Amino acid sequence: MQVLVYTFIALAALGVGCTAYFGLTFTPAEAIMAALSFSAVAVVLLERSLRQRAENRLEKAIEDLGLLLAAEGQAGSTLGQRVNALADLNAGRRLEGVEADVSVLGTVIRQIAEAVSDIEERANKPQPIPAPAPLAAVPTNVTQAPPPVVVPVPREPEPPMVPVETLRQALAENRLIYHVQPIITLPQRRPHGYDLVPRLMLDNGELADRAAFMPRQGNEDLLRHIEGLGLIEAIAIGRRSRAADQPINLFIPLSRATLGEWVASEQLIVSLEANRAISSSMVFVVTEAEWQVLAAGERAIVDGLVKKGAGFSLSEVKSLRVDVAELAGQGVRSLRVDATRFIDAPEAFTDFHASDIANYLNRFGVSLMATGVTSERQILELLDIGIAQIQGPHIAAPGPVRPDLMLERPKTAAPVLRRAESKV
Repeated sequence: MQVLVYTFIALAALGVGCTAYFGLTFTPAEAIMAALSFSAVAVVLLERSLRQRAENRLEKAIEDLGLLLAAEGQAGSTLGQRVNALADLNAGRRLEGVEADVSVLGTVIRQIAEAVSDIEERANKPQPIPAPAPLAAVPTNVTQAPPPVVVPVPREPEPPMVPVETLRQALAENRLIYHVQPIITLPQRRPHGYDLVPRLMLDNGELADRAAFMPRQGNEDLLRHIEGLGLIEAIAIGRRSRAADQPINLFIPLSRATLGEWVASEQLIVSLEANRAISSSMVFVVTEAEWQVLAAGERAIVDGLVKKGAGFSLSEVKSLRVDVAELAGQGVRSLRVDATRFIDAPEAFTDFHASDIANYLNRFGVSLMATGVTSERQILELLDIGIAQIQGPHIAAPGPVRPDLMLERPKTAAPVLRRAESKV
């Protein structure tokens, strides 16, 4: 296109030169100068118009590029906000919650389907027609008395084999020792913690288990003394294991005898306050029956222990139909069930499917622990159910503490709780 324009300019300059030479009587030199001048002016004007047009196109392109960059910047900002929002959603935890809810929902649907199937089978099964009973002549003037109501008499717990006087003498002679029984996690079978198990050394040198000497009713001062010794032993083990860079979880027996007595409970809190470095590894084992009947003052002591970092484990649990969120808020970390009873009749403990109850408890930070494991078959069944923490004679029996961790016992009589705690 530009070649054609330059051709027209050259022809026009030639015409101007011819006109100047023949029409205006210019000399040949003047005619050539006129033609060259015309062509130079025409080329300059053409180049100027082309430059202005190119500059206009360049400015428009720059404006379009600026608008495009602004749009991309806004899109990048919007994308960054969405990415941050997705990062703040914590999709992993929500996905775990959704999976647990779906699992529970599937369990409920399965149970409903089984119940409906049972109802349909019972409805379709023909019911036998009972034969009419023979009519007996009943005198009209005689009133039949209702059958007597049989009131079940609660069975009294068997008394301990060791008399109370013998127990007091043994405590005075410092013959109560604490052994440890491990709690392992499946499937690796690694130690999760250790139960402190009190045992009494008899005169003949044999060791009596807890059930043989622990008072059943009354004698709460003995219970406080035994539990106080257990706390002292746990503090010694916990501090020495932490000093050896091998921290462990210790489960300490506790009852209302200590929680309900002001001096003993205050000393308990003071002991945890003085050992805050190991208080998080201390878990107090309380029976479910005593936990459910704790008074307001005892609940306050429990809250104080939780604030110091300690936790609780409920033993002898008969039912898992409880408010798990409330228990977790009260500092309960685990629920203990008998392995044999739970395997044989899980419906006696919960309405959930046996394989779902452990995951449901874990959602609230509460673990399900099976105690009294007696065989390898039970371990496999508990692993299939999903229970990861187990304990029992098949795992390990209570045994002595390592010499480098155990408490150095004096040969004289054992001091009372507050004096012994002052030395720890």
